[in-house]
Amino acid sequence: MNEEQIVEIRKLGQKYAYNSIEMHSAIAKKAGFSGTDHKYLGFFLQKGKLSPGELAELTGLTTGSVTALIDRFEKKGLVKREHDSVDRRKVFIVPESEKIMTLMKPFYQGFQDETDKLIASFSSKEREVIKSYLTKALQLTNNTIDKLK
Repeated sequence: MNEEQIVEIRKLGQKYAYNSIEMHSAIAKKAGFSGTDHKYLGFFLQKGKLSPGELAELTGLTTGSVTALIDRFEKKGLVKREHDSVDRRKVFIVPESEKIMTLMKPFYQGFQDETDKLIASFSSKEREVIKSYLTKALQLTNNTIDKLK
């Protein structure tokens, strides 16, 4: 592969990331959230219950901002606070996953359906290459995040 192809693919990846942010911002607005709040719900869907400290680390938010975020989600019935059974001072934030999915599905279903069609349009061998690239790109991203922390 030549340098020009590498740059072109990298720029397409950047463009995809920027378009993704724009799309998620538009979805958030339609769903009644700020630009990033609905993405923070994704952390709960991926990881399950989190402590406020874990959520602060994942989001980069201050503890005060995390408390306000949890309050907003709790008011909408999307999370609940749960005290640790051993140490009542500890609190976990537990997602109401079904409610979150029900709320967000109408905004994502069309995109997901079209994405499935797009993926299906590639041969099995091409899908393996795409999967390999994305897996390695995610590892690179995670390594970069780890180095920056």
